[in-house]
Parts: sequence; structure tokens; C-alpha cells
Amino acid sequence: MITIRKYFFPETIEEAYETLMEKKSNALIGGGAYLKLGSKAMGTAVDLSKVGLDYIREEESAFEIGAMTTFSTVMLHEGLNKHFDNLFQRAIEDIVGMQLKNMVTIGATIYSRYGFSDFLTALLVTNTKVKLFNAGWISLNAFLENGPEKRDILEKIRIEKTNGLYRFQDLRGSSSDYSIINLALSKEKDAYRIAVGARPGRAKLAVKTMDFLQEREVTAENMEKAGAILSEEVVFGTNGRGSKEYRKAMAKVLLKKALQEVSIHEN
Repeated sequence: MITIRKYFFPETIEEAYETLMEKKSNALIGGGAYLKLGSKAMGTAVDLSKVGLDYIREEESAFEIGAMTTFSTVMLHEGLNKHFDNLFQRAIEDIVGMQLKNMVTIGATIYSRYGFSDFLTALLVTNTKVKLFNAGWISLNAFLENGPEKRDILEKIRIEKTNGLYRFQDLRGSSSDYSIINLALSKEKDAYRIAVGARPGRAKLAVKTMDFLQEREVTAENMEKAGAILSEEVVFGTNGRGSKEYRKAMAKVLLKKALQEVSIHEN
């Protein structure tokens, strides 16, 4: 159950941060889609909807996305879809329904480091940094691994444009359900980035698998070896959606599909 004593709409991020830090019981409200997942008594709920963080700005070398930008806006953005091979559209389109996608914000998703997130898995195979109001810029991977050093506000993210190929694979019980397991892959020149999420832990890079595939030809044998490495280096678990063993086996299948798609595109 969520209880809120006071609801506040700051008009600047400075005002939002100052209010957040006044008391430990004060908390941020992003899209608010997952408030019911927890139980919390808030002193002041700081709603960021009037701060001006709802935007996608395309620059010559990167995309900057404000923290209050919704999943639906990201999913439908032509520039992002064109440059990243529909990576984010593919990762978002099957998440429940459009009503939820119109509520969920990228800032709240990243800051909360949700283990079930498809979007985080896709984002992790790009060159992305997050901008925290107090702490400044930090790589997405470091943020997902360690979280913020202290309470902060995620202001925006910056996704560098790279000349690569991008793929997203997932396994669901039904088309609008949360993923049982998901996997994203990017390839720039001979360098791979592979992330696995919904393990059911948060998305994580498969570094040993990436290193193995570097400068290797994508043959049937190498795909099998890469899958075996992936299944051992990534920690899988069991929850109501699937067992550890099932996720471990299916992660290898998703990796093989992603590698095959990239190989076909290159040839």
C-alpha cells in the first residue's frame, strides 16, 4: 500500500532535487506505473511531469532522451528506429499494452534497475550514458551494476550513434506478458555487445561470450560454443515465469537466433 502525505509539482530539476533531499521519506514520482509493486509511506511525492524532461533530441553524434520520456514515444521515434535497426521498438512493442507504454518513463525504469525490463537489455548493447543531477554522467553499465552512490535524480540519457547492427530477442508466455528471458546483441565492426535480462535479475553484459566472438566467424560450431559460454557466465534463477534450467537453455537459443540474423544481414 502506498500512502502520500503531500504531492508536489516542481517546475525545475533543482527544485525537485532540493525537495527530494529534505527528508528521507520524500520520493520521486516518474510515470507511476509500478507504484503498486511496493509498499511505502511517502512524506512528499515529487512529481517530475512539469520539469521539462519529456523529449528526444537527435544530434549529429547522439540521441539525448529526457527522463520523463515515455516508452511509447521511444518506440515510435523514427530516428531511433532507423539508426538502431528498430532495436527499441522491438524491445518495447510487446510490453503489456499501449496504456502502460504511455505511462512508463525511461528515467524511472533505468533508475529502478528493474530486473524484468526488456528496454534495459536493449539499451545495454548501445553506447549509453546516464546523467544524474548531482553525480553527473556515468556509463549505463556502471549504473546498472552499482546504482547511485546516494539519492539522486536521473535527468537524461545519451545514446551515441554507432555504425553497427542491433538485434533483440525474447521469450514470453504470451504476446503481452513480461519476458521469461530476453537477449540483445549489437555488432560494430568485429566487436560484439551481448546483454541478457529477465534472468530474472536485471540485464547484464555477457563479457566472456563477447570476447569469444570477437573476430571469429559466425559458424555453427562457434555459435554452439558461444551459447555454452553464455549459459555458464550468466547467472540464471527461478521464479513464477520460468525455471533456472529453462532460462539457461533458452538463452542459448536466443543468442543463436540473434547471431544468425546478424550474419544473414552481413551476407
